[in-house]
Amino acid sequence: MRIKICGITRPEDARFAENEGADAIGVVLFSDSKRSVRPERAREIFHAVGPFTATVAVTHTNSEDDLAQIIALDPAAIQIFHPFVFDSHPGPKVIRVIARGDPLPDDCDAVIVDESHGGGKQFDLGHARETVRRSHVPVILAGGLAPENVGRAIREIGPYAVDVASGVEVSPGIKDHEKVRAFIAACRSY
Repeated sequence: MRIKICGITRPEDARFAENEGADAIGVVLFSDSKRSVRPERAREIFHAVGPFTATVAVTHTNSEDDLAQIIALDPAAIQIFHPFVFDSHPGPKVIRVIARGDPLPDDCDAVIVDESHGGGKQFDLGHARETVRRSHVPVILAGGLAPENVGRAIREIGPYAVDVASGVEVSPGIKDHEKVRAFIAACRSY
C-alpha cells in the first residue's frame, strides 16, 4: 500500500514520515487551509526528504501565476482542485481531486477521492468503491482516515494509495509522530 502524509508544514515532520516509510509527503500552497505554507517553506520541506520520497504540492488556487510558482518548486506531483487545463509538458504528475457527483477526469495521472476537498470529512464508501472500479488511473483515498480505520478502508475499497492529514495531527499542520507511525504500520500490516 502506498502512503501519503499530507499537510506537512515542518521539515522535521517530512523527515519523520519518510523515515517511518511514507511514500509521499504533501505540502499545501496557495490555499486558505491552516496547513498552507509559502513557496519558500515548501521548498525547504521538499528538500528535507530524499530522492525516493515523492513530493506533492497540494493547492486550491485558480491562479496561473500561483501554479507557475508551484511548478517551479519541481514537485513530483500537483494535487489540484481547480480544473486547470495542462498542456503536454514534462513536469509534475497531475492528481485531480474528486468528490461525490464529480465526473471522473481523463486529464490526469491519478484521482484522489476526497469528499471534503481537503477538510477531513469521512469518505463515502460506495462512491470510493465505484471510483476504484471505474477509474482508468490510480485512485487515492482520503478523508477521515486515521490509524484506527485505515486498514478497514484499504480492505473494503482497494485503493492504489491512502492519504492522511488531520488523522495524524496534534493541531493543523503539526504531525503527531506516534500517530504517523501507527498509521503507516496499520497500512503496512494490511
